[in-house]
Amino acid sequence: MNIAYLCADGGIPVLGDKGASVHVREFISALHDLGHSVTLLCARRGEGNPSPPARLLELPPEASPAELSAEAVGLGLEPDGWDETLRRELERRVFDHHLARRAFEALSSAKVRPQALYERYSLFHRAGGKLATRLGVPYVLEVNAPLVVEQERFRRLRLKAQAQAAETAAFRRADHLVVVSEALREYVQAQGVSPERVSVLPNGVNLTQFHPETKELVRTRYGLGSRPVIGFVGSLKPWHGLDFLLEVFLRVRQQRPDAVLMVVGEGPGSASLAARIAQENLGQQVILTGRIPHADIPDYMAAMNLTVAPYTAQEGFYFSPLKVLESLAAGCPVVAPRLGQLSSLIQDGLTGLLFPPGDLEACAQQILTLLGDVPLQQAMGHQARLAALATLGWKHVANQVLETFALLQARSPQ
Repeated sequence: MNIAYLCADGGIPVLGDKGASVHVREFISALHDLGHSVTLLCARRGEGNPSPPARLLELPPEASPAELSAEAVGLGLEPDGWDETLRRELERRVFDHHLARRAFEALSSAKVRPQALYERYSLFHRAGGKLATRLGVPYVLEVNAPLVVEQERFRRLRLKAQAQAAETAAFRRADHLVVVSEALREYVQAQGVSPERVSVLPNGVNLTQFHPETKELVRTRYGLGSRPVIGFVGSLKPWHGLDFLLEVFLRVRQQRPDAVLMVVGEGPGSASLAARIAQENLGQQVILTGRIPHADIPDYMAAMNLTVAPYTAQEGFYFSPLKVLESLAAGCPVVAPRLGQLSSLIQDGLTGLLFPPGDLEACAQQILTLLGDVPLQQAMGHQARLAALATLGWKHVANQVLETFALLQARSPQ
């Protein structure tokens, strides 16, 4: 099958290290490995990693001053003088107005005739449905987060009504929606999508890249010797609970002063986390690696005795965390709160240990339990790897999507 993949979010550099970037590349690679051709239409190519096995067509966002002014006036706003948030939102809307045409022309110029369209949903965008109509192909929309809610809660959102209208329109237009958690199934169904048009399909993991490895490389680099290492891997964003993790680590150190916390990644919370570490005089006990290329993450996970997913209590927890899946595939047990999909991804007592959300003492105790029992660590790591091999590979995800396309094509043969 010839599949067009649309990623209209300029915040996702498809060759970058963000979790979303990894998701795009790995899913496309799985489709390719299963014998299908993919053309990736993206807003931002980015850099830092090899291109996935796809024809890559970059469509950078374009919006002239005149178009932005007209868009603003059409919304009853001033024709200029906007703050940065409003400007970005106007730019997204103008980009979306032309995206279906630009994507269609790019495909035509490349002499690509897709048989299906798959899109990663992006805030303010509904062009995927228009493109699918123009191409005359089935259209599956992947939803990874309640983007309107997320943008308003963690960032800023000026044009909320317009963002919500675009989201609802995109959801209702798609022939089928793939969501990464049960919470997201409820979210899209609340916007008028019938249950039979929604499938829950958690994220996957590259089982070849992430596997149990020897621990010496990164341990030697940081002079860790045999000290126990508690790991976190991911972007340092507000919802990832890094403040919570640091509080937990302070409690763990009371009983295990030899323990080390290794935080792999960077993000908006990097500076505040570094300041807190200095304040607590933890410079010798906490390692902040900064940005690490995704290809090198397995080496860092190999150095860890366990990883922690320190999410705090959140209503409607909707995440399907790549870092948890990668840890399991690497044979590294995970300590996580009993929240949403984490409760099913991690088999409590078998592949990791769960604790009540927000409970510092309980989280610390679960970490101490694993640090104090190396055979238990090893047994859980082995079971984690087996669980990943059984159901968590990207090919499993891709096959489910391909089955959906086959059903849609059977209902409406082209």
